[in-house]
Amino acid sequence: MPSLLAAQIDSLAAFAPTELPVISLYLNTQSDEHGRDHFASFVKKELHTRAGTFAPQSAAHASFLRDVERIENYLATELRPSTNGLALFACAGAEGFFETVQLNALLERHEIYVDRQPHLYTLALVNEQFPRYAAVVADTDSARLFVFGLSSTISEDQVESPKMSRTQAGGWSQARYQRRMENNHQQHAKEVLEVLDRVVRKEKIQYIVFAGDRVAIPLLQEQLSPFLAAKVIDVLRLDMRTPERQVLEASLAAMRRQDTRDDSEKVEHLIGDYRSGGLAVVGVPDVLAALSKGQVEEVLLSTVSGGESDKMSETILAQARQTGARFRLIEDATLLSAVGGVGASLRYRS
Repeated sequence: MPSLLAAQIDSLAAFAPTELPVISLYLNTQSDEHGRDHFASFVKKELHTRAGTFAPQSAAHASFLRDVERIENYLATELRPSTNGLALFACAGAEGFFETVQLNALLERHEIYVDRQPHLYTLALVNEQFPRYAAVVADTDSARLFVFGLSSTISEDQVESPKMSRTQAGGWSQARYQRRMENNHQQHAKEVLEVLDRVVRKEKIQYIVFAGDRVAIPLLQEQLSPFLAAKVIDVLRLDMRTPERQVLEASLAAMRRQDTRDDSEKVEHLIGDYRSGGLAVVGVPDVLAALSKGQVEEVLLSTVSGGESDKMSETILAQARQTGARFRLIEDATLLSAVGGVGASLRYRS
């Protein structure tokens, strides 16, 4: 099941190129320590400067001015205070096209693009950097299960099991008390994993991060089904009382480490296929040719940015989305540097 953001990217990628200007605006909307935003001057300067590049009486100029008015009104009245990043796409002359994505994830800088269709590379990068995953923080009596995505909490579940005190044991022997305690802990672990299994299947979660104490984690690991065990990428030492934001930050760091490993394995496999004459192509010309024929299964593209690289990345991303090809951004540019920064696995040879 694709994330909501991935679905939005696919919808935006389907926008048919137009001769009228399409504005793609990315803003870092995080407030400073005084609660003030710092994007208004950028928006005013960049939008009004670009407005002057169109012929005064042209349809493009009229469309652009309507977009400027709508964007300024939107920023003044509809931007949520909690939003850290905004992606906005507008073309009034194309049937009033206006799409916005408010993000809890922080955008590093302000960006604006005016072209014939939406610029989606930055949004795709956010989707890659902040994936959806599950995190479990547990001790022997309780557990918190989170689904995180886009640097925010999507859902949270809690599992509480009755605590067994020493006074409840009455005249039990130490051995009997210990066995009962162990049985209770095992039952708690089983209940936690049952909830986790339901969440993972419902949300189509690919990765799980465990966190907890030295007693609870081994109990959970012992009872893991093969289905869940294959998704666990890391085990962290966190207390049950760890604040939610700290759980998010620690588990996201684990996800970043996993992403680095996945990137390396993906590139190694792709280049291996290319060397052996398998279903793979590398380099911009061959990847674009394969995309134009609908041959591509997955594109791997370095996240190097700037100038012509941005335009080429945008072209490759748009064609991948339009042909149903998967798309993965590789953050370590050295991995693909020897093959021009891009490669693709193929569904078939023409």
